[in-house]
Amino acid sequence: MILINIYSHKLCYLSLALIIGAIGTLSFSPYNFWPAALLSFSGFQFLMLQRTTRNVSVIGFMWGLGFFGTGMHWLYFSLKMFSGLSSIVNILIIFVLTAYLALYPLLFSTLLNILSTQNLFLRLIILSPVLWQITEFLRSIVMTGLPWLQFGYTQINGPLKGIAPLMGEEAITFFLVILSGLLVYAVRYRQILSIVSVIIIIVLCWSLSFITWFVAVPERTVDVTLVQGNMPPLLKWDLNDLTNTLNTYIRLSAPYVGKTSIIIWPESAIPDLEANQQLFLKYQDKQFRNSGTALITGIIDSRIKNNFYHTYNAIIVIGNVKPYHYLSKNRYQKSHLVPFGEYIPCISCLRYLISFFHFPESTFSCGKYLQPQLDVLGYYLTPALCYEVAFKQRMRDNFRQETDFLLTMSNDAWFGDSIGPWQHLQMAQMRALELGRPLLNSTNNGITTIINANGEITNIIPQFQSNALRAKVTPTTGLTPYARFGNCSIWAVTLLFSMIWLICVLRLFYKAYLKKEVFHNRIE
Repeated sequence: MILINIYSHKLCYLSLALIIGAIGTLSFSPYNFWPAALLSFSGFQFLMLQRTTRNVSVIGFMWGLGFFGTGMHWLYFSLKMFSGLSSIVNILIIFVLTAYLALYPLLFSTLLNILSTQNLFLRLIILSPVLWQITEFLRSIVMTGLPWLQFGYTQINGPLKGIAPLMGEEAITFFLVILSGLLVYAVRYRQILSIVSVIIIIVLCWSLSFITWFVAVPERTVDVTLVQGNMPPLLKWDLNDLTNTLNTYIRLSAPYVGKTSIIIWPESAIPDLEANQQLFLKYQDKQFRNSGTALITGIIDSRIKNNFYHTYNAIIVIGNVKPYHYLSKNRYQKSHLVPFGEYIPCISCLRYLISFFHFPESTFSCGKYLQPQLDVLGYYLTPALCYEVAFKQRMRDNFRQETDFLLTMSNDAWFGDSIGPWQHLQMAQMRALELGRPLLNSTNNGITTIINANGEITNIIPQFQSNALRAKVTPTTGLTPYARFGNCSIWAVTLLFSMIWLICVLRLFYKAYLKKEVFHNRIE
């Protein structure tokens, strides 16, 4: 009976950890209930109190399963579409990925329990944000990184959004962990002061959102049209599909040629090699340039370098001031590729796995980490393709003071009617807010948007529509503190908190040592 009660108790708090983790997904788009982030992480912290390290590790893993399992289940739609495997196998693959991501909350909870002292304030408010910052950083770089579902993004419409242009999204996550710790501390000790501290921090951070870090340049306002073709994802290139795709984008663009300055097509809008489409590109280049309109489009580029073919997911510009030519350097080549989507990591080791799961052996090459701005009719754009927008440091490093707009292009048709594209859009909003520039977000099937320098959506085309979005967009100038210093600020704060924790721990050990000495002296 005792064993049954013990196992029932364990099953209860592990199930609770799973549910609390799942609640965290509600804080992200399209749900946008930002308090769920505080509720989820506070519950996670509370569940770990006064437990053994082994139990805490399991709680961390279960919380991660609930959080990432609900937050990234949309990847199932992509697997279902191109893997050719049964639903059970696809679910198994998603579970393996979720289990991998859950290792980071497990690492966080384990280290937290090992390094914690009896002092709950040190554990919840000082040490927790430090360890979460470190484990989230590891998640963003290990095996090329997957920095999806970081809690800072939930504040794009929340009271902490003012931190973003000051210190970046990671700093918002840092403060959310502090607030969660204060809430747990308040519940644990029924302390009003902690609740007051939470309110003060939220109000101070909210007040930051009234600071404008950029300056609009209305005299350089430009007429822009984003075209959403709503084309089905292509499992293989076919001449009929290519013709249909090109005709669709040309038809949707035609009413705006000569009437708008810049037209933007999404990622891989031309589903063919650039070298194969030279006649089409040069003809369109002449037509667009004569009309005074420039076209930015995604395309696949394969060219010989060092006696090998290198294939790039690329962005090119036609109809610009200078005529288009194949060797033009006014282009962007994607630098952060999607594992198993655009390249196969350790392909020689995984070849059997690839053939078993029917993954296409993508052989895209990485573009350079740092690349010049796209120059379009004298406007400078910092581009990102697909999920590159999730890598804040990469986008910030490519950002320049002369940048007029940010540009993101993607094709989320692989993810169906899921929450994935909405989370993708939320990250694009955060990049605009961090860097203080309007962002042009062009997608194949939605959500195509124009985002202002405050991270707010000003124009949108709903998903699954073939349509064009025309708007006048005003560039901005000036550098936000985040644009100047990147993540240095949050790492400085992390180091400061680490030093505070270390000093406090050493002081506690010293006090314990003195007590021990006094005790021995009394005995003697």
